[in-house]
Amino acid sequence: MAMKLKIDNEAMLSDFFDQTCLLGIVAPLEQYRFCWQLNQLLNFDFRINNNIEIQLIKKDRKYFFPIYCFQKKASTLKHYLYNNQDDGEYLLPEFKHLDFLWLMKDDYMSQSEITPFINTIKSLPEVQMVVELTNEKIKNRKHLIF
Repeated sequence: MAMKLKIDNEAMLSDFFDQTCLLGIVAPLEQYRFCWQLNQLLNFDFRINNNIEIQLIKKDRKYFFPIYCFQKKASTLKHYLYNNQDDGEYLLPEFKHLDFLWLMKDDYMSQSEITPFINTIKSLPEVQMVVELTNEKIKNRKHLIF
């Protein structure tokens, strides 16, 4: 008798989002320009990673959401910057007002580290809002998994 294997999506979601912080950002800029500004401001080196681009199919059409990545040397914390919009479709439709999603993953960040980080991002003239998103508020968080 063949055994059927079933993917446990909830466990996968839980594992992926363990030790993460997700920021929502309103900044009406092209993603590459925003990354360039962040790189200058934070001394980061965000680069596009085409291997983990998110592809959604809606209404028989493909939408592509590029992801820029950065990790400091000697740190386990990884940074992923998602574009939330592609040609009128949204990666997280429950947050249509957000232009970008910034996922910090694989290391714990305390609130005392997150708040100054958010304030630094807000210092960019084009940034209108930065908000921390909690997992409970994200209906389509499976869209962020690569």
